[in-house]
Amino acid sequence: MILYLTFNDTPSGIFSSQVIDVVKFLNTHFQDKVQLVSFVSSRQYFNQKAKIKAELTDAIVLPMIPGVPRWRWNVFLLFFVVLSKKPKKIIGRSVLATQLALKMRTKGRVKEVIYDGRGAIKSEWEEYQVIQNPKMLSEIFNLEKEVVLNSNYRIAVSKKLIEYWQNEFGYYSNKHAVIPCTLNKLFEEVDLSEQAIIEARKSIGFDENDIIFVYSGSVAGWQSFDMLYNYMSPILKSNFNCKLMFLSDMDDNILKLKHQFPNQVVCQKLKVSDVPKYLVSADYGLLLREATITNQVASPVKFAEYIACGLKVIVSNHLGDYSEYVKTFENGLLNGDIALPHKQVLLSDKLKIKDIAKSNFSKIHFRSQYNNLLIDHKN
Repeated sequence: MILYLTFNDTPSGIFSSQVIDVVKFLNTHFQDKVQLVSFVSSRQYFNQKAKIKAELTDAIVLPMIPGVPRWRWNVFLLFFVVLSKKPKKIIGRSVLATQLALKMRTKGRVKEVIYDGRGAIKSEWEEYQVIQNPKMLSEIFNLEKEVVLNSNYRIAVSKKLIEYWQNEFGYYSNKHAVIPCTLNKLFEEVDLSEQAIIEARKSIGFDENDIIFVYSGSVAGWQSFDMLYNYMSPILKSNFNCKLMFLSDMDDNILKLKHQFPNQVVCQKLKVSDVPKYLVSADYGLLLREATITNQVASPVKFAEYIACGLKVIVSNHLGDYSEYVKTFENGLLNGDIALPHKQVLLSDKLKIKDIAKSNFSKIHFRSQYNNLLIDHKN
């Protein structure tokens, strides 16, 4: 028995893809039983519990002690879960989840702890004000360093994250696997055909001759909106057939663009299950982010989702491993490329890009790396 532990992660498309799908994959392809244990907000407990268990019926969903700074108090509830389930190891998704797991190892209740590193957490907290509690901010460096150095094994979402661990924490072990954000099954089964593209364009109100750029995802914070605006505004001005689609919530920045380009900018909020059907209508996916440490080590799942739908990705320089990825596979454009992408992407090219996604971002492609999580590791 292995527990996959999350702490303060909200059910979402990312959670479905990178947590629930991973647990299902491990249970389908390997003999060890893996069970999800999620600590969620006590204020949203019943709602979030229902969402998680709708996708994974055997998940254990627990209410957090109110207030993230009180994270240590949750060790008591986790203790009873571990006492009941008797796992041999815990995979912790996040620094705090892994810290709780390490406490179980210290008590002799589990033999191994695996840190599922999703990013440069100290830098993310500081750069994006994820946590504003002064005590937590003063502790996060040591908390992150401890889980990186003291876990039995580690997952990193990018090679750049391994380099960050080496430079920041003096990590020099080889006990890690690099597993980027992989595809949700929805995106592994995309209908990428001429008919599907035509129907998607009609449903949105786009013409067959339009050149479509898309931004899919959260607009919270919009730290990189200026980059998107500066890239797209000259393109929209130069060619009326160029259209920009947001698959997101509406916000003031999008309204600003709609006001400036009223017939070229649309915004639609979709169910997660409908996103692939709309993405196939586009030619280019936008993945423009500022050059923070957080972004330099990141593995944006949107990259994999865009190319799974046959899109070329317009990506910032220094975005995790993906700026180099675009150069290697020629499945996108780097922000700053001289030639503006004013051509539609041919269906034949879309199908090649989709094949790259299936070959490089499906979970089965990382079977050997996932298997390494399940074998025994001495600390």
